[in-house]
Amino acid sequence: MTGQTFIFATRLASNSPDAPGGGSQSDVVLETKPKTKRPPLYKVMLLNDDYTPMEFVVHVLERFFGMTHAQAFEIMLTVHKKGLAVVGVFTHEIAETKVAQVMDFARRHQHPLQCTMEKE
Repeated sequence: MTGQTFIFATRLASNSPDAPGGGSQSDVVLETKPKTKRPPLYKVMLLNDDYTPMEFVVHVLERFFGMTHAQAFEIMLTVHKKGLAVVGVFTHEIAETKVAQVMDFARRHQHPLQCTMEKE
């Protein structure tokens, strides 16, 4: 993705003694460099349900989001008490992959855990 384009001017001195001014003439060379934008970020969230065991949610947070046991436990309690919690912020592709991994893992273990993403 590109945004604004910046133009840089560079003066090139002529080394030719035949040039007017004894070699002090210069030309302007324009270079354009595109400024790249940062990709949009997406929040990955876990949603509470009445069936998925708390220990399973902690395991998911440790396995797929690299949290320590203590961090995962705190986030699991937030999900339990508030109904959802943001568990990470990622680029679109990574967020999409995390959601798919969590949902697949939950289904394979027969839990109704829901994981979603939304633009930050």
